[in-house]
Amino acid sequence: MLDRYALEPAARVLRALRVTPSAVTFLGLVLAAGAGALAGMGAFLPAALLLLGSGTCDLLDGALARLAHRASRFGAALDSTADRLGEAALFLGLLLFFHWQGSTLGVLLSALALVGSFLVSYLRARAEGLGVGGSETGLMTRPERVVVLVASLGLAQFVGPGAVLWGTAIVLALSLLTAGQRLYQVWGGTRTG
Repeated sequence: MLDRYALEPAARVLRALRVTPSAVTFLGLVLAAGAGALAGMGAFLPAALLLLGSGTCDLLDGALARLAHRASRFGAALDSTADRLGEAALFLGLLLFFHWQGSTLGVLLSALALVGSFLVSYLRARAEGLGVGGSETGLMTRPERVVVLVASLGLAQFVGPGAVLWGTAIVLALSLLTAGQRLYQVWGGTRTG
């Protein structure tokens, strides 16, 4: 539904402007890196806005590729790589922020949330590579991570860094749960007799 009413019209405009899906992917990565840098400095609201823009680019690049008949395996790999780099930039920015604030808990949560988010993505790729189900299983996929992080960063501008701490903890807990669900699905899909 989102594709039809929001993404498709935006993708049509981008196609008319001769913007390539890869350009949208790179823009998303630049915005995510900017969000990470701003989060590291404690500029949470601007970081939230850049992260929201990055998430929008992540949705748009695929819609544009399909609309322009330019979807490719390399484009999918480039998109996934940019997504991982963007997430790493954000969590590393948060890790630095919490380090400078002297919050050992914040540093630990940021590092573990990065690991958890990578596990979710890795297990999706591994399940698809093995040809088994479970690649879409779980509560905390990339769009949900972006929503939680955007909300917590935006809220932190008004209530303080504790909101980011809670958001990071939620991402960590639900990412680990999602990774467990996906691993279980892979286990079920690879069992022999």
